This record gives sequence, C-alpha cells and structure tokens, in this order.
Amino acid sequence: MSAGGSDDRVAFVRRVLALAIGVAALGLGWPGPASSHAYLVRSTPAARAVVTRAPERVQLWFNERLEPAYSRVSVWNREGQRVDAGDVEVAAAEPTRLSVAVPPLPAGAYTVQYRVLSVDGHVVESRFGFTVRVAS
Repeated sequence: MSAGGSDDRVAFVRRVLALAIGVAALGLGWPGPASSHAYLVRSTPAARAVVTRAPERVQLWFNERLEPAYSRVSVWNREGQRVDAGDVEVAAAEPTRLSVAVPPLPAGAYTVQYRVLSVDGHVVESRFGFTVRVAS
C-alpha cells in the first residue's frame, strides 16, 4: 500500500468524524418539542397578600391559554368552607385569565385553589393564600 493511499484514508476518516461531530452538535442545539406547562404569572389578590378589602373577583393570569371546560378555581375560608360564587370563567377575550366572584369577605385567611388545563394538554394544580384584614 502506498503512502498516498494511507494519507487519503486518514483524511477521509477525519472528514467523516468532523461531519459526525458537526451533526451531533447541531442535534444538541436544536430545540425539541415544547414541554412547558401553564404557570401562574400573577393574581388578584396576589399570593400571600394582605388586603383591607376583598376583591369582587379573584383573578389568575397564566402564561398559556386555558381550556375553559377543564379549568377551575375556588376560594376557601379557614374553616374549610367554599366561599366563592361558583361562577368560574376563562375570559373569551383573554384566554389566559381565570376568575371567580367572591362576596364581601370578612376579615380572615383564605385559600385560592386552582386546577387548569392548558391548550398544550398539561394539567397544573396549586393553591395560595391571602388575608383580609380590617382597615385600621
């Protein structure tokens, strides 16, 4: 075998390896399918907020559109009684907002529980509290 043929083979192997490394690097940097879930961006009242007057509606905003038929929110008092009006809605004009009306709430601690299905098919559920305190 001649030295020229050996050099050609080495050069060929180097090119194949460089190509394989390039393809692998491209594959690692390529974004895969989205695997995000809906997460709470903000709420009214905010989590752990202390308010002097309860809002007329508890409102939650998410980073993704919600499936109205499978998204819910409720408000509970410290005794474990549901205190919201039950009129849960995902706003048609703002499909990332979930809300429910609440009557005038007396001073006390309340828990907001939610379970949402985002349009990507993921279910997320959580809770947070807020406190109504009498204005001094």
